[in-house]
Amino acid sequence: MIVGVPREIKSDEYRVAMLPVGVEMLCQSGHRVLFQSGAGIGSGIPDQDYRSSGAEIVDTAEEIFTYADLIVKVKEPLEPEWGMLRREQILFTYCHFAADEKLTREVLATGVTAVAYETLRGPKGKLPLLTPMSEVAGRMSVQEGAKYLERPQEGRGILLGGVPGVAPAHIVILGGGVVGKNAAQIAAGFQADVNILDVNVDRLRYLEDIMPANVNTLYSDRHNIIEQISRADLVIGSVLIPGARAPKLVTQNDLRRMKPGAVIVDVAVDQGGCFESTHPTTHSDPTYIVDGVVHYCVANMPGAVGRTSTYALCNVTFPYVMKIAQKGLLEAVSDDDGFAEAINMYAGHLTNRAVAETFGMKYRNFRELVS
Repeated sequence: MIVGVPREIKSDEYRVAMLPVGVEMLCQSGHRVLFQSGAGIGSGIPDQDYRSSGAEIVDTAEEIFTYADLIVKVKEPLEPEWGMLRREQILFTYCHFAADEKLTREVLATGVTAVAYETLRGPKGKLPLLTPMSEVAGRMSVQEGAKYLERPQEGRGILLGGVPGVAPAHIVILGGGVVGKNAAQIAAGFQADVNILDVNVDRLRYLEDIMPANVNTLYSDRHNIIEQISRADLVIGSVLIPGARAPKLVTQNDLRRMKPGAVIVDVAVDQGGCFESTHPTTHSDPTYIVDGVVHYCVANMPGAVGRTSTYALCNVTFPYVMKIAQKGLLEAVSDDDGFAEAINMYAGHLTNRAVAETFGMKYRNFRELVS
């Protein structure tokens, strides 16, 4: 199989979809790897490392999309890439279709088979290809929130941990999954006052058991959300419904209840965000203000720490890349229903129910299509 790794073109995206060791293992197994020149620079990995591992270094993305059977990326294909996708080709990346109807319809029209990292389920029903980036984003959310709470960044001028005689910041985390857990651990380390809200009581019990004393748990209902955001200095949105658009837990009217200069970090922005006022931003222009509340809504947060994120991501994605290359996609998913859940599009059909329902599009069951 010919595997292609193009350079990411999303703004301020520094990750790359494959490490040199992955290239070496594919080449040793008889596959070809086309690697776009400069794709690894943002992660501190020069072309020579890929060339030494057996990759064929090419200058343009067009060469990769033209010849590769399997395209391995980090982020969803952007408009300049749509026209290069083709039927009979496999695209393996974060797709985030539920956040963007135009992206969904344009990629579907190409006939490409789109395999999404974020909906692949592991043996225990978890999301192994989303987890490491959620860990990074959760930890970064506190780091970025702390920065934008500073007065020069138009925040409230709050130090997360306070000092003796001065209260710490009140941090509210909406969602107690991987992002929320990691955010709470970092925030707790800063000695902030932390509250995590979730609808899963068993998850709240687990978090209560493992978190330090300055982290409290609350059931996520409308009244608790309103009460908490009105007290908050920093609110972190970390709600996830796999493959689907994130629910809007905080309306724009609710922002008027928040303190002037409070900060929102919406980690759910990749799936549409859990604040009504959310719209995607970039690392070069990360924030905007609505009703006096600073919004940080960068859609590829882990991209800023490219080296850490690349290694964390490739550690979990590469075994699936190898499985596709060795067996072909249909055989690779034949005995793995969790892997099959990653197939969001197949031969011009939308095979992710949550995305189809989000945009009122026709859904087809992948297993029925190939049976």
